[in-house]
Amino acid sequence: MRTDLPTAADVDAAAARLAGVVAHTPVQLNVRLSAMVGAEVWLKREDLQPVRSYKLRGAYNLIAQLNPQERARGVICASAGNHGQGVAFACHRLGINGHIFVPTTTPRQKRDRMAALGGDLVTVVVTGDTYDEAQAAAAQEAAANQAVVVPAFDAAPTIAGQGTVAAEIVADLGQAPEVVVVPVGGGGLLSGVATWFAEHYPATRVVGVEPAGAACTVAALQRGEPVTLDRLDSFVDGAAVRRVGDLTFQVIQSRGLEVTTVAEGAVCTEMLALYQTDGIIAEPAGALASAALADGLAVERGQTVVAIVSGGNNDVSRYSEIVERSLVHEGHKHYFLVNFPQEPGALRRFLDEVLGPDDDITLFEYVKRSNRELGPALVGIELGNPADLEGLLARMAASPMTVEPIDPQSPFYRFLV
Repeated sequence: MRTDLPTAADVDAAAARLAGVVAHTPVQLNVRLSAMVGAEVWLKREDLQPVRSYKLRGAYNLIAQLNPQERARGVICASAGNHGQGVAFACHRLGINGHIFVPTTTPRQKRDRMAALGGDLVTVVVTGDTYDEAQAAAAQEAAANQAVVVPAFDAAPTIAGQGTVAAEIVADLGQAPEVVVVPVGGGGLLSGVATWFAEHYPATRVVGVEPAGAACTVAALQRGEPVTLDRLDSFVDGAAVRRVGDLTFQVIQSRGLEVTTVAEGAVCTEMLALYQTDGIIAEPAGALASAALADGLAVERGQTVVAIVSGGNNDVSRYSEIVERSLVHEGHKHYFLVNFPQEPGALRRFLDEVLGPDDDITLFEYVKRSNRELGPALVGIELGNPADLEGLLARMAASPMTVEPIDPQSPFYRFLV
């Protein structure tokens, strides 16, 4: 497989190869984000692909170029969910057997969709807690069976296929935008989009956005080479990668690309805004680019800005967690350990003297200790206004109860959110 950097010509060739296979997804003006940032913000709707993400572009472009001998050996890949759906679609369309390895964190909705898209030609294997562990298992299986590995991002044909998004943006706008904001996991989409714009419209600013809990590209740029993250927040499952690709890193570094991060809580807030205001069901990775704009990514007033909604494969059962993370991020939701005096009326005094008129208890777990003077309780409080926190903390400090806020960065917090 090629190890040289892809070119804009590779992207253009991929576009011809993908014609009639992938959807030419729309670029839609977003009034909410435009008003928020003072620019003309458009959303590139890759969530409207047949597999509900852009990953089909890279997977099909690579598999379609295999020779008959390679096709006969079958293909294998690791995926956080969306790449696997692209591979499954390509296998079914091209009549090739495939094995798709996914981590246990992959939502069931994505796993079921892979099986449905691939039919009898595709086997889905669930293994490992992270994408990187699933990737290691896929590599081992490929070596044992001589199957062709279809990288999710770190291969020139994959990058070229993903880059076809860029050409569609310009075709639909009728001009090159001043700014394109791209979600980043392993770096394939960013590399492809940046390659095409750098050669055709070098004045366009291309910005990559990673989840703060999985910022492998930012870490690599700081180190000057790809590094493996010790800790990983897998919430943004479509972009939760421990190590950026070697090839994608070369592209990103050589192009001098700007890569920033956005907190997972901000992603949740944007997912809710996309759904409730814009009627768009985005997965966490799909909301990364627009979340960066909503969270303060600097753009000039009046500029034409495109944010890529990379996918819409979201499991609806996750929305309770999404709402919770959003409330915590915005400062509405807080948790405390409260030691109540073991006497009648203690809870009433807490409600009357500590809580504000617009505050609400959302969680209360209390264990009475008959052999102690104090009884601990885990208390979750939702504030009507995040600015009311200072007053709440002051009233807690003045009360006879011992109150300890739970740090959102503590391991214990993960059991609550």
